[in-house]
Amino acid sequence: MNSVLIISGHPDLAHSVANREILAQLEKALPQAEIVRLDLLYPNYQIDVAAEQNRLLNADTIVLQFPFYWYSYPALLKKWVDDVFVYGFAHGSTGGKLAGKKLLISFTTGAAAEQYQPDGAMHHRVEQFLPAFQQLANLCQMQWLPPVYSNGMMTIPNVSTAEQLAAVREKALDHATRLVKTIQD
Repeated sequence: MNSVLIISGHPDLAHSVANREILAQLEKALPQAEIVRLDLLYPNYQIDVAAEQNRLLNADTIVLQFPFYWYSYPALLKKWVDDVFVYGFAHGSTGGKLAGKKLLISFTTGAAAEQYQPDGAMHHRVEQFLPAFQQLANLCQMQWLPPVYSNGMMTIPNVSTAEQLAAVREKALDHATRLVKTIQD
């Protein structure tokens, strides 16, 4: 199997249900994968660019795992992308160092699937929010893999019931299974 790098972009994984469960399952299913928690490494948002670029160079498949915040990455993951995928490294006339590597985004939404419809609260399907992610892969000459995502994953501390938490955990297990299959295919 190829070298897999999983970047966790959740800003506070300790308080997550879905993303924490997905990462726990990935750790079990892909023990050889490197899982990087940005929330632990960079709580002050000061990214070690050289170290992160080195991680990318050593990976064949790069997975960005995150909760979908306002139709995009959480701020910490966006900062990581902005700082690490720079001209001269990831793209540009002297860049291209990520060419041929696989990029896979894996994310959770708080809103239910029916909200991501033309007649739903979001007015668009999830896929319509993804062109910027795909363009990152295109610009960096990376292979874009089909995204893996799950809807309706929001939990609220001291509000969500045990049944709701169990349902989210079950969906997270399914998400992790689909993600592992996509990585291994």
